Amino acid sequence: MPRERDPLVVGRVIGDVLDPFIRTTTIRIVCSGREITNGCELRPLAVVSQPRVEIGGDDLRIFYTLVLVDPDAPSPSDPNLREYLHWMVTDIPATTGPTFGQEIVCYESPRPTVGIHRFVFVLFRQLGRQTVYAPGWRQNFNTRDFAELYNLGPPVAAVYFNCQRETGTGGRRR
Repeated sequence: MPRERDPLVVGRVIGDVLDPFIRTTTIRIVCSGREITNGCELRPLAVVSQPRVEIGGDDLRIFYTLVLVDPDAPSPSDPNLREYLHWMVTDIPATTGPTFGQEIVCYESPRPTVGIHRFVFVLFRQLGRQTVYAPGWRQNFNTRDFAELYNLGPPVAAVYFNCQRETGTGGRRR
């Protein structure tokens, strides 16, 4: 897909959260019966429960790390808590999902209060099973720094959705 038409570029996930990367693994994420596609709109009630995640691949000896971040916290016009970490699971075997991995940071459902937020799932391939420590806090997490610290390399898949408070309407303000 041409870079200028890549939804991760258009949605500024590439740039704000990630550097350009090549997708090499499939990831399927379903919230409240709805599959997440890049840029889709979900309300907080649809993401109250931990989503169902399916990771592709065919070699159970390969492990993955999944993170979910909000780069627009606390508001898209002033994201001074960027990136807010909503979930982290490591040691996920290929062909499975997070329930087979180690939950390092428990799932916290998105609850934006101001504006339309992007919520980004990022999948990394691990070099093997490894020990990952939970950060001391959720705010100001940095996906790039995390990947470098644990020698994860570039992401192998990413997908994001937009979310605003239940009564919110209107477009993205930046």
